[in-house]
Amino acid sequence: MNPSFLVTHSGGFHADELLSTIILTRLYPDARIVRSRDRDWITPSTDRIIYDVGGAYEPNNHIFDHHQRGAPRRADDQPYSSFGLIWKHFGLQYLALSGVPAEHRDDIFNHFDRTFVLPIDLVDNGALDPVTAGLLAPLSLPSLLETLKPVFDAGDKDAETHAFHHALAIARSFVEAAISVAAAKRRAESLVQHAIAEAGQSRVLELPTGMPFRSAVQKAGADHLLFVVHPRNDDWCITGIRRADDGFELRADLPAAWAGLSGEALEAASGVPGALFCHNGRFIAAASSREAILAMAELAVHSALSADIT
Repeated sequence: MNPSFLVTHSGGFHADELLSTIILTRLYPDARIVRSRDRDWITPSTDRIIYDVGGAYEPNNHIFDHHQRGAPRRADDQPYSSFGLIWKHFGLQYLALSGVPAEHRDDIFNHFDRTFVLPIDLVDNGALDPVTAGLLAPLSLPSLLETLKPVFDAGDKDAETHAFHHALAIARSFVEAAISVAAAKRRAESLVQHAIAEAGQSRVLELPTGMPFRSAVQKAGADHLLFVVHPRNDDWCITGIRRADDGFELRADLPAAWAGLSGEALEAASGVPGALFCHNGRFIAAASSREAILAMAELAVHSALSADIT
């Protein structure tokens, strides 16, 4: 299919049709976006894809609405919005055009669906209230995109259209960044897995550069690892490994005596020439050389194991 038009509703916009438009315009960059509720536009035709309007879910006719009775639901009975439906049918093509390797597409498709698409679907259908995020509720993506609507007295008959395209450009950057980060994590996994094999039973994992590592460490079952070291611009750093994705608790903290120190004070406290800085939270520290950071890592491991014994 090579549609000439991408048709969604006019009037106030929401996150679901904005994000759907991002996917579709990546696949069909020459198609014209039409925002209308006119029956002539929202009637299925071979020259268009219709979404978030039209009162039907008929993929064969290229219409993807979710407001009608009997609207489609996921296998776990959670509702779709138009974004979920568009991602379901076009997401893999989007990933291919975004340069995601074939061997990673299914994994990233499912990850993005679960962590990015589903929350949008639930909020749009009233199945999830952003207020559950507490003070962060106004900073959720659906809420932020809502703030880009024109004010009631804008005085411009085209204000909605201008605002929609302005919001589209902003929202696109979030989608592309989320996909890019997910793809980078998959690329990093093979590098981390190789480093884990090289490390053997060492408590310290050395990586060639900073990269996402926790998921690969977890998948490898490398429970013995306590710290990660790697070069960083002009210095080296050591970081702790979080126990879980949704918390900040580490497998081991850096020594308490280093907390919040830098320069000569940290060199004196650690006994390591070249020690540069240790965060007060004891989850990251830096040194001027590989030799210095490995010396700090050895001390940190000894401190952590001693604390476990006592």
